[in-house]
Amino acid sequence: MKGPVSQFAEHHFRHFNAAALMDAAKGYENHLAKGGKMMITLAGAMSTAELGVSLAEMIRQDKVAIISCTGANLEEDLMNLVAHSHYERVPHYRDLRPEDERALLDRGLNRVTDTCIPEEEAFRKLQGHFEMLWKKAEDKGLRKFPHEFMYDLLRSKALEPDYQIDPAHSWMLAAAEKNLPLVVPGWEDSTLGNIFASYCIRKELNARTIRSGIEYMEFLAQWYPENCMGQGLGFFQIGGGIAGDFPICVVPMLYQDLEQTDTPFWSYFCQISDSTTSYGSYSGAVPNEKITWGKLDVETPKFVIESDATIVAPLIFAWVLDW
Repeated sequence: MKGPVSQFAEHHFRHFNAAALMDAAKGYENHLAKGGKMMITLAGAMSTAELGVSLAEMIRQDKVAIISCTGANLEEDLMNLVAHSHYERVPHYRDLRPEDERALLDRGLNRVTDTCIPEEEAFRKLQGHFEMLWKKAEDKGLRKFPHEFMYDLLRSKALEPDYQIDPAHSWMLAAAEKNLPLVVPGWEDSTLGNIFASYCIRKELNARTIRSGIEYMEFLAQWYPENCMGQGLGFFQIGGGIAGDFPICVVPMLYQDLEQTDTPFWSYFCQISDSTTSYGSYSGAVPNEKITWGKLDVETPKFVIESDATIVAPLIFAWVLDW
């Protein structure tokens, strides 16, 4: 039986983006009920938006089989886990002058819309842990993906004394406990990626210690055929950008470039985005355009919800979780 949040949505969300939300949620549920699996992609700053409050439970209940995310979302969940009490909300962020923004920088606060991440308590608190893990791996001649180092840190419980939120709300902690497959394209475009690059520039570490985006694609090219049989693999895209663009391309790559012509298309597609459909916009492209690129088929259920993902995604997750 559906819980009160889902009952409210079903009763009130009848038209426009609200109806699209309900259609996508029921499509997600139906896909899983038929034995399908789902990839979720995280763009933007969903971890700083504390999407983990609902996403962690989706992971624990096996409602997501794999996640593709930006390096920012990977690290910012850990930062929120250990530095939450030092974050500052700036609800009047639209009124900030350049001088106000500079004052935040001088205080060591990096703003993400209405939320400031404290550099010293968040970035620097984690840096020492990762420096040790990176150097230890390099000394042993090991190479790992960025998320594997994070899983190692979480499983070591070294961060436990510093937890500042309910650990049940950390999607990365839930993912580490499940050993959930992750794909993190463009990890170097993140704070920890920049920090790692600085060590490499100073010749203190070797860039090969971190496995690359090409290797993530190689992993995905093996993982997809092993997990897309039957009802198939769905694609639930939050935002746009590389977190979504990178993994969705595995299907045409397998079919066209590797000539594995029996590769199934993605079997469900939903994108939550406020990106405007415009000339050459990948993030704003309508799903039908993806048919021409060999990613989706004519019969693939397709949903677009043009709204704020911080509002929409938790409601869809609530429906899938019967909340």
